[in-house]
Amino acid sequence: MKFLTAIDRYIFRLVVMPMLAVFLIAASLLLLEKMLRLFDFVATEGGPISVVFKMLANLIPEYASLAIPLGLMVGILWAFRKLATTSEIDVMRAVGLSYTRLLRVPFMITIVLAALNFAIVGYLQPLARYYYEQLQYELRSGALGASIKVGEFTTLKDRMALRIEESRDDGQRLMGIFARVADSKGQVLSISAQEGRFLALRDSPDTIILRLINGQIVQDTRSGTPRVLSFSRHDLPIDLPAIEKFRQRGDKEREYILPELLRIGWSDNLSEENRVPSQASFNYRMVEVIMMLLLPLLAVALAIPPKRSTSMLGLFVSIVLLVAYHKVNQYGQSVAALGLVDPILALWGPFAIFSAMILWMYYRVAHVPGGQAIGWLERLAGGVAKRLRKLLERRGRPGSLIAAGA
Repeated sequence: MKFLTAIDRYIFRLVVMPMLAVFLIAASLLLLEKMLRLFDFVATEGGPISVVFKMLANLIPEYASLAIPLGLMVGILWAFRKLATTSEIDVMRAVGLSYTRLLRVPFMITIVLAALNFAIVGYLQPLARYYYEQLQYELRSGALGASIKVGEFTTLKDRMALRIEESRDDGQRLMGIFARVADSKGQVLSISAQEGRFLALRDSPDTIILRLINGQIVQDTRSGTPRVLSFSRHDLPIDLPAIEKFRQRGDKEREYILPELLRIGWSDNLSEENRVPSQASFNYRMVEVIMMLLLPLLAVALAIPPKRSTSMLGLFVSIVLLVAYHKVNQYGQSVAALGLVDPILALWGPFAIFSAMILWMYYRVAHVPGGQAIGWLERLAGGVAKRLRKLLERRGRPGSLIAAGA
């Protein structure tokens, strides 16, 4: 007998497609929302557009850690809801297949995704956060070529003021250039050019050349009569300002990988103020990953609607519960990192309550005849919907409109 039966393969197909769709949609929406802010930030700083996509790439692990559990739960819930609304699950139960048996494949998928999420939150996410902040720092400091902004005066080394009217071809062509340069002898040169471009020097990384085309140089003299020189090409050396290196990784506990958190959080050589934030971060990552192992039970508990009902209330409740639990964990990590609450209580306490609720909901659906996990909520929503329909029908009658006009 094969390990996976035809029913297992059927459930696998039902789960995978909506799971992947929800994962892609959730991750895309989160990235698109952030992309708009990053475009505005990079444009304000005057940086290249390619930086936006580098920063978005470093945000993928952050959003994937939420999109993976969400996609997993919705995929399982959607599959079992389809089985329930088409009465296929009644047939499977009638031939002796329990809910636990039907969850064999969903639990296999969950274990694989939990291991993937563990690698993301434990190792990949901390490194991505550090590189994201490094890109932000380099963008603000000008290390990415963003120190000279179009349409603004930029001071370089306290001896040069530079202004560029327009940038074309991703910064390859600079139009409408004005520069005011003061040398060590106190002489001042005012330079204007129709266009120009920056050239790098191999032997001098701290100096670049601004090649100017079709312009004039006005030199102030002590006699009061300025000298004017026209040129078709002129190379102006520019000393780059010294850029301070970005800090080392580990300034924040969120940038530590799991082995580093274990070493710091339970070290006897560090003070409690240094250890507590690491303990809070470690416990936060653990509860986020371990909770995924209970998501199949939650999905099944909320997937089965009442008989002769096609309500999608369970789908809405599942998303609310998962996002709310994620936010509670974030708050618990924050208060635990400040030392206000013990990390075990702040993070494993909500985990225990949420786990007990999931197990109770699953028991109601799987082992209580006719049991519903959110039956009271279904009845409440049904009553509200019925009243709204009656109200709309009453307002839609001609007699009611006449009465209302009278």
